[in-house]
Amino acid sequence: MSSVRLDASASLLPPELEPGADQRWSTWPASSPTQRGPLPHPHWLVTASAAFDTELGIVKTGKEADVHLIERAVPGTAGVLLAAKRYRNTHHSDFHRSGSYEEGRTMRNTRDARAVGRKSAHGRSVAAGHWAHSEFEALCRAWQAGVPVPYPVQVSDTEVLMEFVGDGRAAAPRLAQSRLHGEHLRDAFAQVVGILEAFAGAGYAHGDLSPYNLLDHQGRIVVIDLPQIVDVAANPQGLDFLHRDVVNVSTWFARRGLENDPEEVFAHLLGMLW
Repeated sequence: MSSVRLDASASLLPPELEPGADQRWSTWPASSPTQRGPLPHPHWLVTASAAFDTELGIVKTGKEADVHLIERAVPGTAGVLLAAKRYRNTHHSDFHRSGSYEEGRTMRNTRDARAVGRKSAHGRSVAAGHWAHSEFEALCRAWQAGVPVPYPVQVSDTEVLMEFVGDGRAAAPRLAQSRLHGEHLRDAFAQVVGILEAFAGAGYAHGDLSPYNLLDHQGRIVVIDLPQIVDVAANPQGLDFLHRDVVNVSTWFARRGLENDPEEVFAHLLGMLW
């Protein structure tokens, strides 16, 4: 994965100062091993207890969560840029067809499950944390399965911290923004099929795959937005989700002039599942 390191000269605070209004102490030291990403941790990851997390602005807003850009650095040293995806815990808007995504999953705390079902204030807060932890766990599984996803750094309450994929402070564009057509998209299509294969090989479907949650970082396709990842075997609609993933991306490539057969791709993925 590509991560952006900042020069020491770009440090945002002199060492003697405490975190300012737009900063906090790094949350890494207080996190437990289960809240941290897979081992081995990347060499670029800043884990020092003296590090600050500095807010640099919003990268993307959405109905369920906003993505913020932060710098994690020990003042006076090189730092790293991270994406902080924060799910809203008030007036939270459930994902479309979220009940279908949740089939095959269970929520350990029955009181919390009832609160989520009633959509009470407590339930909305629980749901936000549930989606954050679901996305973090999905990122971890995908990373370990070899799917090109941002490295999942850690999760805390309703926030998922992950690798920032981009150049400088600019996030990588979505595949949907590509101006390429026809055979010029052949490599991107092969990479997307590889992503589908990696998911299927691990027994999963993305569940909502489209050119809008695929990033094109200097020719490398990276998949994002994974809270709804589906266990194909455990979810009764698992194959439907997998088929929809294939059709969504195949249709986009076809509209851009790259001929392909979604049913052939789907049959190939079925062969990987059984």
